[in-house]
Amino acid sequence: MDLNRRQLLWAGGGIGTAALLAACGGEKSGASADSDAKPKPGGTLRVGALGRASAVTRDPHGTQANESDYLILALVYDTLTVPGTKPNTMPRLASRWQASDDLRTWRFTLAKGATFHDGSPVTAEDVVFSLRRLRGTPSGASRLPGIKAENIKAEGAGTVVMVSDYPNAELPLLTRLTTFVVKKGTKDKEIAKAPGTGPFKLDWFRGGNARLVRNDDWYGGKVLLDAIEVKIFDSPQAMANALLSGQIDLASNVGAIAARTAEKRKDIQVLRRPNDMAMPIVMRAADGPFANEKVREALRLAVDREAMVKQVLSGYGTVANDILGTGDPAYAKDIPRRTRDLAKATSLLEEAGFDLSKTYELKTTEDVPGLAESATLFAGQVREAGVKIKVVKEESVGFWDETWLKGDLYTTYWGTNDSVVFFASKTMVSDSANNEAGWKNSTFDAAYRKAMATEDAAARAKLLHDVQRIQHDASGYLLWGMADGIDLAATPVRGLPTLPGYGRVQLERTWLNR
Repeated sequence: MDLNRRQLLWAGGGIGTAALLAACGGEKSGASADSDAKPKPGGTLRVGALGRASAVTRDPHGTQANESDYLILALVYDTLTVPGTKPNTMPRLASRWQASDDLRTWRFTLAKGATFHDGSPVTAEDVVFSLRRLRGTPSGASRLPGIKAENIKAEGAGTVVMVSDYPNAELPLLTRLTTFVVKKGTKDKEIAKAPGTGPFKLDWFRGGNARLVRNDDWYGGKVLLDAIEVKIFDSPQAMANALLSGQIDLASNVGAIAARTAEKRKDIQVLRRPNDMAMPIVMRAADGPFANEKVREALRLAVDREAMVKQVLSGYGTVANDILGTGDPAYAKDIPRRTRDLAKATSLLEEAGFDLSKTYELKTTEDVPGLAESATLFAGQVREAGVKIKVVKEESVGFWDETWLKGDLYTTYWGTNDSVVFFASKTMVSDSANNEAGWKNSTFDAAYRKAMATEDAAARAKLLHDVQRIQHDASGYLLWGMADGIDLAATPVRGLPTLPGYGRVQLERTWLNR
């Protein structure tokens, strides 16, 4: 999964309280508990992760199409913040943050004692350089929406100041995924060997496989494992087989089919993370055959969501309601969920003058388990409403270069689904860089801006309900269900993360009970 492309300060007391919660012991980072054994240091964890050799990258600010690459980078480099549960934005390289009264200027204070792996201290200038480098990538505008490179500055050695183009009460949320920090002045040709600040140091890297060793000087606390070895696999089945045969200890994001097999094994742990993966169908709203809102509504009514979850996800998931960000505490569960209504779908298509004589292409990839299968099942279901769909499977590189953001009808996928704001800002406001459906709705934009300009968390949650209602009624997304994230682990593995999406790569508290 490409978390750069498909990637909330809900701290009940308001803005700028994440560090206080951490100090009081109130935070939840998402590590699994183990009540019958005491964590102990030592050992090497062998992790399998999906990826393709042709897509390997070492650039922390580049496009990581491989889960294996992202796992390695996230262990070697630190972001400013990371996902949590309560709140769902937690400190990392930034120990605390504070907004101005108008919610446009944010000051991030760097963690004390943070150093690079070569021993040099992390400074605000390093962070500014890294964020500006990130902002300068082709997808930089989507990674830090509303923040221009020149509006990222250092204030002394330990404070980074970001100024947003508009009030944004949730700006810290945007720093969770790819704000990896490298040393100021690092040249592109040197980036693969740039020292990080994370809990593990890179020992070696070969063909997408890597060995990482513990960083004993990590500012974030004691790391238990001696080392992590990451092995790249090109299919979930191959990765599952490696686990079952004892070649690896952890199969990351292995999918439902492998889970069904492993359920019968007493020597294998099956770990499920709800709301891990969204695999929506994107209907282009800007122009083309699906631009009419009635047509998009008809397709949402023609899908059998329960059947999709049962057949595509083998039951390892939940039915969704066309709203992205299902794991958000502010997710609008009270908006009535659509159920299948073929009669109404047919009527809407007729009202819209939709051409039922044509066959429409639905483009997809096999990047993640179940994605192509969801397209095939969807095509069969909407055929009952008279809509003829031809599923076209494309190679990953061609899909993301030619179809994504441009196609009339295609599948996409996103991890880290714990924030309504994340998706609204990155994929739905009219000027968002990753506006997958080309959807422009001034009412939605206004509702989003109003919510972001509201400091009080409870009041903001109510406004976000309006954002979700408009998305549900009119956007270009058909989100039929949410896939559970599924990891398979050998019995000695303990302390694995329980958070979905990016949260699952936070392995610094994992240990081996051997």
